[in-house]
Amino acid sequence: MPRSPAIAALEERLVAGPGAADAVDAFVEANEFPLSEPPLYTFLYRGNADAVRLRHWVHGLETSAPFRRLDGTDLWCYTLELPDESRVEYKIEVLTRGRAEWIEDPLNPHRARDPFGANSVVQARGYKIPDWALEIEDASRGVLDELVVESAALASARHVTVYRPAEFRANRRHPLLIVHDGADYLEYASLHQVLDQLMDRFDIPRMIVALLHPGDRMSEYSADPAHARYVVEELLPRLERDYPLLPEPESRGLMGASLGAVASFHAALEYPGRFGRLLLQSGSFLFTDIGANESGPAFDRIVNMMNAYRDAPTVVAEKAFVSVGVYEPLVSENRALIPALRRGGADVRFVESRDGHNWENWRDRLREGLSWLFPGPLWMVYE
Repeated sequence: MPRSPAIAALEERLVAGPGAADAVDAFVEANEFPLSEPPLYTFLYRGNADAVRLRHWVHGLETSAPFRRLDGTDLWCYTLELPDESRVEYKIEVLTRGRAEWIEDPLNPHRARDPFGANSVVQARGYKIPDWALEIEDASRGVLDELVVESAALASARHVTVYRPAEFRANRRHPLLIVHDGADYLEYASLHQVLDQLMDRFDIPRMIVALLHPGDRMSEYSADPAHARYVVEELLPRLERDYPLLPEPESRGLMGASLGAVASFHAALEYPGRFGRLLLQSGSFLFTDIGANESGPAFDRIVNMMNAYRDAPTVVAEKAFVSVGVYEPLVSENRALIPALRRGGADVRFVESRDGHNWENWRDRLREGLSWLFPGPLWMVYE
């Protein structure tokens, strides 16, 4: 394990004389954590325990890394080497009397939320939250409409949230983006703020964004023909009836992350020529030779779809933006998708980031993806 110079200096002070508790108090008070000494980042935990471990989601590293207790103290430390611009979510596991508890880092104020709770975050040198992802008081705010769409394909009524941009005009037609896991994009990837800011900056045009809420997500988003029928044959006509939309495929896109990326790809594949833009983030694009490590009907559908597509690629969209984190286990599957998309005739932009399978990684790629797929209309500057 790499050694932190700051921790080594603290240990020298502890050996030199009494007052270990005071020295540790002063050290903790004087520093921010994780301790940043690029490329080294040291995680600390203070308290009585039988063992302490770092639990992270960096694919390729041991997911459970043991802390070392400094002799004569209740201070535990673990040092990790991270490349610049990395962002890693983690928890600390504390083991006491045979009981293990995963906690957020008490010494680190940085948090990231997801549908399962929250994780602590270490941000390596060079990483920062994009300013366009932050809410600004004087930014123009889009409006969220709530729709109920009756679906024969899914045998139920479906809730859809529709983002209408600021300065929406009913007499002007707009591009359309359909987003899988729309509520999660709003809640955990700041999508409302991102859309407001990117439109204010003219990075993207003012557009209609339909945010989907799945029922049985695992089934519906796993290359389910019924879900594709719902999106194209039921939802799309309803949106065309209720909102002024541009009709051309290049003005219509599908977007999603993880299984939502699979659902987006599948709908475009099932209905060629209907959507000219795809934004696919960390897609679960499993296929036989490297990706068939999951089992069950839902995953079998994905594997069959991807095997068939890789054997005989077709144009699923004119342009596709694909992003993935190099610290997530799906990086190989996403890399393998790119040549197939290009053989099928799509113009593809592929972006890798030093991050994992999480919502803030997906948020951080939105400006590049959306502005490439839907370039901002410079003529609006003169209105």
